[in-house]
Amino acid sequence: MKQITDTPSLGETIRSARKRLKVTQKDLALATGTGLRFIIDLEKGKPTCQIGKVLEIVRTLGLRLQIHDS
Repeated sequence: MKQITDTPSLGETIRSARKRLKVTQKDLALATGTGLRFIIDLEKGKPTCQIGKVLEIVRTLGLRLQIHDS
């Protein structure tokens, strides 16, 4: 399990999963109904990406998010 503490680490996790699945940024954008620019910005850790779209990408890549109340 990887701890995500900021948008760059989330972007890197998404990029790694996409590459592991051998999916291009363009194909991921098409599969999730987003634009290529959104995928690029997300993988770069842009903090203003829409959370709903981010969650759709996470689901599409087969990733899970967990929130722990400390």
